[in-house]
Amino acid sequence: QEQLVESGGGSVEAGGSLRLSCVTSGYTGRRYCLGWFRQFPAKERWGVASISLASSRTYYADAVEGRFTISQDNAGNMLYLQMDSLKPEDTAMYYCAASSDEHCAGYPLRGQFGYWGQGTQVTVSS
Repeated sequence: QEQLVESGGGSVEAGGSLRLSCVTSGYTGRRYCLGWFRQFPAKERWGVASISLASSRTYYADAVEGRFTISQDNAGNMLYLQMDSLKPEDTAMYYCAASSDEHCAGYPLRGQFGYWGQGTQVTVSS
């Protein structure tokens, strides 16, 4: 069974940077996309960024475009989210996810991702 484990969260002041990492393992089926989502307290989980494994194209939510960068290692076992120019409104629990939906390319939609990590907290202070 596929497993995803995030790390790299923490507390940072506004304007600072963090790099989230996600180790993926145990998958047996076909994966088409990897993505990052975030969840604010008492809110739904929303897509932040995703990468198509077929084309390597990346997609971002408008709120993070130009500040966050999603990437993966050559082996495809590590997923990263470089977060720069962080703002207090970026404070959330961040999750990495994998999709076996062949139509997942594009803005990451929660319903297309079936495999999830446990999350890592990011807190940005003003």
